[in-house]
Amino acid sequence: MKVTPLGDRIVVRRQDAQGKTAGGILLPDSAKDKPQKGKVLAVGAGRLLKDGKRQGVQVKVGETVLFTAWAGDEYKDPKDGKDGNILIMREEDILAVVDE
Repeated sequence: MKVTPLGDRIVVRRQDAQGKTAGGILLPDSAKDKPQKGKVLAVGAGRLLKDGKRQGVQVKVGETVLFTAWAGDEYKDPKDGKDGNILIMREEDILAVVDE
């Protein structure tokens, strides 16, 4: 299924959480912190301004971004079967683009 965001919304695939601590202890799913980093999968057309024009989105598909801890709404990708793997968020929830 293809998800196409509307307006200034962005679809991001969250990176997988670390399963092991620096000391080598394996963490259960309930103890893992949700990463605040992910890859942009799709972007909307941009925010609609008062004069009727669209302000384009600043990020592009394929970029890696950092976002706020509680950004967006989680979406379960039926192909992955992982909860919270896909986020649909507003552009304002993105803090930075990461060069890797």
